[in-house]
Amino acid sequence: MQRIVIVGGGAGGLALATQLGKRLGKKGLAEITLVDAARTHVWKPLLHQLAAGSFDTHAEEIEYLAQARWNHFKFRLGRLEGVDRAAKILQLAASHDDAGREITPAQQLGYDTLVIAVGSQTNDFGTLGAAEHTIKLDSPQAAKRFNDRLINACIRAQTVPRSAGSGRLTVAIVGGGATGVELAAELHASAKVLANFGFDHIHPEKDLQIVLVEAAPRLLAQLPERLSESALRELRKLAIEVHTNEKVIEVTADSLKMASGKVISSSLSVWAAGVKAGDFLKTLGGENPLETNRLNQLVVNGNLQTADPGIYAFGDCAACQQPDGTWVPPRAQAAYQQAMYLVKALPRLQRGEPVQPFVFRDQGSLVSLSEYSSVGSLMGSLTKGSFFVEGQLAKIMYWALHKQHQLALGGWKKTALITLSEMIDRTYRPRIKLH
Repeated sequence: MQRIVIVGGGAGGLALATQLGKRLGKKGLAEITLVDAARTHVWKPLLHQLAAGSFDTHAEEIEYLAQARWNHFKFRLGRLEGVDRAAKILQLAASHDDAGREITPAQQLGYDTLVIAVGSQTNDFGTLGAAEHTIKLDSPQAAKRFNDRLINACIRAQTVPRSAGSGRLTVAIVGGGATGVELAAELHASAKVLANFGFDHIHPEKDLQIVLVEAAPRLLAQLPERLSESALRELRKLAIEVHTNEKVIEVTADSLKMASGKVISSSLSVWAAGVKAGDFLKTLGGENPLETNRLNQLVVNGNLQTADPGIYAFGDCAACQQPDGTWVPPRAQAAYQQAMYLVKALPRLQRGEPVQPFVFRDQGSLVSLSEYSSVGSLMGSLTKGSFFVEGQLAKIMYWALHKQHQLALGGWKKTALITLSEMIDRTYRPRIKLH
């Protein structure tokens, strides 16, 4: 029986394991194993809401063990440490709890086909002080850590007299991409809710100052300019301070220093600019490592295969060049499309049958501005180019993207029950995490 091991339980990896489990694992045609260093999955586009405390993490988290049981694959807890390509064996590092006690020892896991989908991490470009004084919003653990510090800072701020002309609590966000823009709007909305739950002195415009810093000339630089202008307009309505064309060169415990000489005070700093794959990918394979690019991404061909035909990679950790010479962007929709491609392609490739190369189809982008608005640029077969959406329509479409992810993992029945549960939760639970 073919042993297919998928490393990385993000949106793409978990969807691939789920679909292969249903198609191959259930019929006994292959043994599917998912490996991840965490026990639960959270959809990455929701990390800004998790950081702001505006959704229930327990409702959103998917238990890998339960998902595996329901969808005919296995789950193994562990962090990928190395690959013996000749023997086709993975080395997994030991895992430990918060107290340092060992949960699982270092392990070895054999494979016939290996799929690497470990995603990406925030790239601080070696900026002085960024590693020590910012939280990088690239994992559920980091988002929860930020939320803990935010609540603590709010409690602390109530006891500190406000200096004239400035907020008692300043949150600085480095990076004007989708994550930074969405977090800024979500924090403003969360501050309004906090004021109703005991933080009566945390007014989102008087007592909380939100600062967004972007090195590029405009926000959302990778997206259409009209979308950037709309997002900027909405943020300014919320009195969020936006600085473009400002490169951060140093971060201290209480400030950001710019190349222009400008200094911005900060009580809490978040780094949400730039992405790269994990450094360990550069040495994956030992003395004969797989090829990577300057962002540590594994270089793959059109079938998402590395130089080793038994090892595939996709999502943010893979560099895949398109027939037109462009590269697949590190976006959630690309990872999902690649996962669905591999669901069909892997069995055929294992049988030695020809498969058409993967082609990314850009369906546009949507950016959520919390309860205030959403903006987006949509593309598809119905239009020759793209069209701009905002407001309620964009909010509904952003919500639909989340439901599409839930459908891929749980099917129609489970997604309907989750949606009903979300509606019920809103009637009796606080709209913000307070602990």
